[in-house]
Amino acid sequence: MTHRIAPVLATPFTLGGLTLRNRLVATAHATAAVADGAPTDADEAYWRRLAQGGAAMIITGGTAVAPESTLPQRYLTEAWRPEIKDAVRRRAEAITDGGAVAIAQLVHLGRETLGAGTYYAPVSAAAVRSPREATAPHPLGADEVRRVVDAFRISAANSVQAGFHGVELHAGHGYLLAQFLSRATNTRDDAYADRIALLEQVIDAIRTEIGQLPIGVRVSVEPGEHSGLGLDDLIELLPRLNTAAPFTYVNVTTGVRNTYVPDMATTRPPLLEDVARLRATMAALPLLVSQGFRAAADIERALGSGADLVGMARPFIADPDFARKIVSGDERSVRPCTSCNEGCRTFEPTGSCSVNPELGPPGAAARPAVPLLLSRPGSRSGPVAVLGAGPAGMECAMTLARTGAEVVVFDPAGDVGGQASLAALAAHRSGWQRIVDHQRDQLADLGVRVLMGTTATSADLAEYSRIVLATGAREAAVPVPGPLRTLTSTNFLRRYADVVPHAPRVAVLDDGFGWWQGISAVESALEAGAREVTVITPGHGFATGVSPENRTQLMNRLAGAPLRVVVMSTVTGTMADGLRLRHLTDRHESSLAADVLVTVGERLPHRPEITPADGQSTHAVGDCVVPRRIAHAIAEGRAAAGRGRGAAPVNGRTGGASSPIPDLVWESRPSGRAGNTS
Repeated sequence: MTHRIAPVLATPFTLGGLTLRNRLVATAHATAAVADGAPTDADEAYWRRLAQGGAAMIITGGTAVAPESTLPQRYLTEAWRPEIKDAVRRRAEAITDGGAVAIAQLVHLGRETLGAGTYYAPVSAAAVRSPREATAPHPLGADEVRRVVDAFRISAANSVQAGFHGVELHAGHGYLLAQFLSRATNTRDDAYADRIALLEQVIDAIRTEIGQLPIGVRVSVEPGEHSGLGLDDLIELLPRLNTAAPFTYVNVTTGVRNTYVPDMATTRPPLLEDVARLRATMAALPLLVSQGFRAAADIERALGSGADLVGMARPFIADPDFARKIVSGDERSVRPCTSCNEGCRTFEPTGSCSVNPELGPPGAAARPAVPLLLSRPGSRSGPVAVLGAGPAGMECAMTLARTGAEVVVFDPAGDVGGQASLAALAAHRSGWQRIVDHQRDQLADLGVRVLMGTTATSADLAEYSRIVLATGAREAAVPVPGPLRTLTSTNFLRRYADVVPHAPRVAVLDDGFGWWQGISAVESALEAGAREVTVITPGHGFATGVSPENRTQLMNRLAGAPLRVVVMSTVTGTMADGLRLRHLTDRHESSLAADVLVTVGERLPHRPEITPADGQSTHAVGDCVVPRRIAHAIAEGRAAAGRGRGAAPVNGRTGGASSPIPDLVWESRPSGRAGNTS
């Protein structure tokens, strides 16, 4: 159903003498497509594509103001260096050429190292250790603080001279300016004991360079009663700061490092209920609220409650046309961010997106993906059969249908989604259902026939020109001898609400890789009311395979839960009321009481034997090639559709966004592997 266009959402807004074409802002994020501190051609291409998608204002992040905030990898933009102005100018022009207002966010990390080694000592308002760091920072002396002010001034001047319309000062997420604002970290007894003093000086210094061009201030509501920078603190400090050193707009968000990028457990914008209170406090100061906005209804509500602008970052990474689609009322076609915090937070080597296959590494037109060739293409033309309605199969069918091809999807399951729908059943992981629903809706809108509950045979497929196998993977059962009820993690996720009330002591035998199968079993058991949950893992810890943001937020959710983790151990057998354990180093044996054992087993490719007809080409994509992540499934599904057809329209546009399968393709080799069980 197409969402009603919100008049305010689509209305231009004047900010510091600049006209924004609507009320949607791409808030600060970065690509890491930066070499030696300077933006690259790949960085320019990213911002150009984003600006073309209709965002009113784009704020570029990852822009440091001083050497002590750089990392050895040099993937943050080094704004204080005049010699990179040409590269920064190309970034600014990429944004402005697309019709968006360009703002450069400037940051000094202070005591935060982003978990990376640095060449310099971390600094702060006082020697108060960050809970994310092993040591306390060097407390800045008054002269050193003045050098920080100068660093912001120089960086702002360089940014504006390079073509940015203005700057945003990052005074949130626990970085240096926030450290001076916080009661918990600013324990000084000099002039900077006034928590707004540093920001006041920074704003005044920048005004001497850029005049009345926009200066925004980003602040964040930090979690916890002892954070020293809660909502009440901001409501006290911001009006006083604006009186002392007027700025152009305030951007309010939440969180600190490792929590400011919410995971799937956050299902609504955290600040939505506070917009009216912020509006009353800010008087006439333009108010930008951000974080967690996905749906048009929530954006409309924020604007109706007093926000002037609404910002988001990851939705624009998932779909650069997010703004254009929302403003035009075409919300249904938005490729949704799932809040998985995977590709966009790993920077290997640059930012990517699990659900957006268009976003590839530098030099690639899309995410590299090579389907498995099972039979050589022939001369046939006609409809295409896709076996499997998971993320890979649906992506393939969507892309083919957009080229005008006739496509039929077969799947023996009762509903679409495959492994993504299974993952979405787990507690706090419903974000995966967003991409499943999107793909289902697109197939319906494109008129693709989807035959659920149907297992296609070679005879059924004889009429098709091409066959794409996207049949996924199945979890292998872990053989554990003994009488205790034992379930694979797959089967447990399908029925945990029924299992746990009768088996309240849950043991989870993880595979040691610390990924979501074991984590989801734990959280789902707790959600269903488990009295005790014990994780047994051959690894050295719990949840070690997920991103720092996901792990931090997971541990915050698990605080106080009846959860125990037994590391470097395995289960040797079960008894009627528990397990026998063995430690992997000293071989010590022990027992553990439990009512049910959940095992995390290897995911094995599930690829049915299909005999191709004469001239019929066959490929395999996604988990039925090798079980991996949803990013691989979607990219390979897209690539399989692109063979021989060139670029296909994606996200409502045509052009070079989708690459055909490379000439060099993998070919299937007999494996001799028997069927697998779950």
